[in-house]
Amino acid sequence: MKSILINLCAIMFLALYIEVLHMGGSSGGSSDIDSQSDDCSIVETLHVEPIFRPFLCPLTKKVMRDPVTIENGNTFEREAIEKWFRECKESGKKPTCPLTLKDLKSTYLNPSIALRNTIEEWTARNEAAQLDRARRSLSSGASPKDILQALSYLEYIAKGSRTKSNKHAVHNAETVNSIVEMLRNSSRKIRCKALETLRVIAEQDSDMKETMGEGGTIRTIVKLLSLQSSEKEKAEAISLLYELSKSKNLSEKIGSINGAVIFLIGMTGSNSENILIVEKAYKTLDNLAQSENNVRLMAENGRLQPLLTLLLEGNPETKLSMASFLGDLGLSNDVKVQVAETVGSSLVNLMKNGDLQSREASLKALNQISSCDVSAKILIKAGILPPLVKDLFSVGVRGLPMRLKEVSATILSNLVNSGYEIDSVIIGPENQTLVSEEIIHSLLHLISNTGPSIECKLLQVLVGLTSYPKTVERVVAVIKSSGATISLVQFIEERDLLLAAVKLLHNISPNMAQELADALLAAGQLGALIGIISENNGITEELAVAVGLLAELPEKDLALTRRMFKEDAFRMIISRIKRIRQGEARGGRFVTPYFEGLVRSLARVTYVVAEDHESMAFCCDQNLAWLFTDLLQVNGIDNVPKASAWALMKLSSESKNLTKRLEITPPTMCASIFSCFNKPPQISGLCPVHGGICSLRETFCLVEGHVTEKLVALLDHPNENVIEASLAALSTLLDDGVNIEEGVLVLHKADGIKPILDIFVEKKTENLMKRSVWVVERLLRIDKIAYEISNDQNVGTALIDAFHHGDYRTQQIAERALRHVDRIPNFSGIFPGNG
Repeated sequence: MKSILINLCAIMFLALYIEVLHMGGSSGGSSDIDSQSDDCSIVETLHVEPIFRPFLCPLTKKVMRDPVTIENGNTFEREAIEKWFRECKESGKKPTCPLTLKDLKSTYLNPSIALRNTIEEWTARNEAAQLDRARRSLSSGASPKDILQALSYLEYIAKGSRTKSNKHAVHNAETVNSIVEMLRNSSRKIRCKALETLRVIAEQDSDMKETMGEGGTIRTIVKLLSLQSSEKEKAEAISLLYELSKSKNLSEKIGSINGAVIFLIGMTGSNSENILIVEKAYKTLDNLAQSENNVRLMAENGRLQPLLTLLLEGNPETKLSMASFLGDLGLSNDVKVQVAETVGSSLVNLMKNGDLQSREASLKALNQISSCDVSAKILIKAGILPPLVKDLFSVGVRGLPMRLKEVSATILSNLVNSGYEIDSVIIGPENQTLVSEEIIHSLLHLISNTGPSIECKLLQVLVGLTSYPKTVERVVAVIKSSGATISLVQFIEERDLLLAAVKLLHNISPNMAQELADALLAAGQLGALIGIISENNGITEELAVAVGLLAELPEKDLALTRRMFKEDAFRMIISRIKRIRQGEARGGRFVTPYFEGLVRSLARVTYVVAEDHESMAFCCDQNLAWLFTDLLQVNGIDNVPKASAWALMKLSSESKNLTKRLEITPPTMCASIFSCFNKPPQISGLCPVHGGICSLRETFCLVEGHVTEKLVALLDHPNENVIEASLAALSTLLDDGVNIEEGVLVLHKADGIKPILDIFVEKKTENLMKRSVWVVERLLRIDKIAYEISNDQNVGTALIDAFHHGDYRTQQIAERALRHVDRIPNFSGIFPGNG
């Protein structure tokens, strides 16, 4: 009976609707428009037929989609009335009618089929009319307000229309293209709404994605990702692009758009407060990674993970392709480390076990990665060295072609020069390492039997192996035993090998300086080395290393020095030193080692002045004592004042032989009878220390050249080697054959006594202790000095310590010094022969 009553009510309601329809409207039909949702307001604003009150749910004030009638005949939206009944139950109340608030006996909901059908017909008619109006607004010169309203309505239809024909009218190429045109509108609001509408359509209809991908639409969307776009615009653009990227065809097309991948990667690393933008950018890139072309584009623009994933998980063909591409990329050091950590082991395995094509691809990639020290160390830990060395030395069927051996040699050079303790890595079945005798022999043999490109890389391997004290001696031993010195020296003449060859010779020179000097002379390569140093194209690394090698050769090798005179090397070196001192040289970071090498190389001429007249004459002619005095004041390059002080020591040692002593006329007969006529003549201008006429230029006299003060100033230098050299130069003023008392007086006037005593007391190094005890003993020969020092407990303790713990010669000197201060008795009176 109840159901019959409800159906009668529905029929009456339908009749009322038809009557109202004929009247063309309904009073109060729009009174609730302002309270409705955005979608509903769009419908109400654009509707052709009016909204009739019976269509509205009394609870939601919205047009009903699924109307149902309760037992008292009132009609509601199903979802709304169900929620009402649920809230009644939760609050412990009986179910009531929302309109009358009277209790209901039943919560049964009877579908209002007739009303729903009527609403659907009304909706379809309105949607069709509104849709036509909206599409006309997009294709004509409508106002921005009308365009926005039209786009909003199209979005509403795409989202929620129950009418297939209307939905289809939106999901067609013509409508979509009209919306796409709005992306070029000058209004930012319109562009944002168009993007949003297209996204909704794309979410609902995959076929429409392909339509959107036609023409320049994707390029326009990508353009809206740029920094010039607003956050809202970028958010809508990336959301649409993400939807489109779900299509494999479109994902490849998106990647092909110039700048798309760069924009997307930039958005993943941006500091945008809109998390949605960042997340959608990541997801879009993940979709784009369906295409290998896109993976390559991402890798080129700094997003390497997709490529590394394919390298790890792809099929053999894909792995080969990715490895080959990786080898051609330009990577930052941080990225090289990431790659080494992620796929280093896989690349090593591919190099070991793959065919020739795979080995070539993996070697190219490993060459790229190994050029960073940190990533090179990771590769060493991943086991790259054993198969790499094996491939390098292998010949025959399994052997690599020469072009790949060059790559292998480059990788090995990178690994060896990375700073890893290479001698600890086992590379052979009999526990061989890279510095094992047979491996070094193989390297030297390979160097002599390959082309310049591989020779250069292998020389760089030896440079790396000789850069560490632990390994250089083992390499030097093999070079000596194999007679390879001459061969290595001859590489100086080959321009492509020059830097690597000179670096290697420089590294081994401290361990085989004489052998290298002999080889340079025997092979005639000394001239080539000097020629490199004298180049005028700016100060390069080659010049700096070459002059460093020359400086390491034995200073006392007279044959080498004479050959340098023949090559006019010393004049060239002086010219270069003066140019650098005057600020005329170019070369950046290589100026300092080049300058240091020049000074050390010039100093060698002073080591042979005692035995070589040409060297002596050259030093006088070029006023080298003055030049080295000037170089004492160079700051920041410790080896320059050190080498200069040693050079001055060598020159000053010859002052006593070079000073011009005046001959005293023998006394006359009268003078021999009458003593008043026998007074020695008073001669002024004589050097007090050397007793003759001295000068800095002609006799290298430190006193006449006022060099003493500059040497004393270096006695508190932070570098012990500079202190030792300065002390050695000052020691020549107290040497045998000079007036020691006057020498002490010169040191005293230069305030040099105290710093010398301090050096002796501190004993920073063994060499300083030996040299300073010698000087102190000479100082103590002067009674006044001995008296003043005798009460200095520190000096006394230091003398006793030298007497107890020094070598035999030091003990003898300390013993004499202790006698000067009466700390031990003088036995010369008891044992006359021991004076």
